[in-house]
Amino acid sequence: MAIRNIVKIDQAKCNGCGLCVQACAEGAIAIVEGKARLVSETYCDGLGACLGDCPQGAITIDRRQADDFDEQAAHKHVGRLKGAAPVQAMGQSGAGSLHLQPQPAHAMPHQGGCPGGMARQFKPASATAQTAVAAEPAGETAGPVPSELGQWPVQLALVNPRATYFQDAHLLIAADCVAYALGDFHRQLLKGKALAIACPKLDDVQPYVAKLAEIFRVNQVRSVTVAHMEVPCCGGIVQAVRAALAQAGREDLPFQDVTVGVDGSIRHDG
Repeated sequence: MAIRNIVKIDQAKCNGCGLCVQACAEGAIAIVEGKARLVSETYCDGLGACLGDCPQGAITIDRRQADDFDEQAAHKHVGRLKGAAPVQAMGQSGAGSLHLQPQPAHAMPHQGGCPGGMARQFKPASATAQTAVAAEPAGETAGPVPSELGQWPVQLALVNPRATYFQDAHLLIAADCVAYALGDFHRQLLKGKALAIACPKLDDVQPYVAKLAEIFRVNQVRSVTVAHMEVPCCGGIVQAVRAALAQAGREDLPFQDVTVGVDGSIRHDG
């Protein structure tokens, strides 16, 4: 044993989201009984790659006496986890099927990580359709409306800033209520974009600024669209995104501000 840096997890703050599990390349963290825990001191290198991925601020680096980091043992451990990882597959044949693409091992939660936080990337229905669907009269559809969603998760608190779907992406940051108010949300706003949603009224916005700034720093984001409701309290999401762009030094990005009325109409698009 030696005095060295090692991860410390505050169980009172941890909400079991599993993002730290995804961020740890050595597989040193697992979700146990709904909380993140250090599996073994020998798997933790103490570099703290998981710190920035915890939305609760539950992870810190503690300098104390601990077992030495064993890189070879950690690699073997990760290999075992890869072998046990479930194959990501979903959807059914025909239009609208979801075709999941395998993710890197470090982007998947291990040993019971929160299933809702598992990073997934897939092709939206419009990208897999073989033939165009004839336009239907207003208010009528021939079947289910296909989804344009190309990734999971979508909550800003849960997304990993280094997720592959943010790289070279057109990014849509939408207030939670927008998709409920705007009936044509998928076709008008979401199509061809990576998505992150948040509520500037009910959520603590400051952690979102930091996470968005990291997304802008580590990915070649091509443009950013912010969609929010016309109510005054919803405008905070625009301020948060602009603050994140400034923090990341990416104010050069093409920026679109979309305001949606409570009646479902687009009031401003610029």
